[in-house]
Amino acid sequence: MTTNANTEDNTGAAQALTDLPDDVAAAAFRRLVRHLQHRHDAQNIDLMGLSGFCRNCLADWIVEAGYDGDKAAARELIYGMPQDEWKATRQSPATEEQLERMQASVTKNAG
Repeated sequence: MTTNANTEDNTGAAQALTDLPDDVAAAAFRRLVRHLQHRHDAQNIDLMGLSGFCRNCLADWIVEAGYDGDKAAARELIYGMPQDEWKATRQSPATEEQLERMQASVTKNAG
C-alpha cells in the first residue's frame, strides 16, 4: 500500500529527512522492524488505522526501493517469519471498528 507521503515537496523537515545519512536511516529502520517483530500485539489493522501503514507496507517499500527478493521474501524479512505463520500465530480477527478505522485512514492516504 503506497501512500502519498513521499510526494510532498522537500522543504524544511522534509529536506532534513532527505539529508539524513543512509546509515542512520537504515539503523532506525532496522530498529523499527525489530520493534514490530517484538510487538506482535500491534496488529497490522491497528497500525493502518492509526498511521496509514503496516508491516506489509514496509515490505512493499523495501521491494520498491530495490530489494532483490520478491514480496513474500520482503514480508518474511519484516515479520521475522513467513507471513502465513505470523497470521496463524499472532494475528487476531479484525473487529468492525478496526476495519472502519483502517478504511478511513486508507482514504486519507489517497488524498
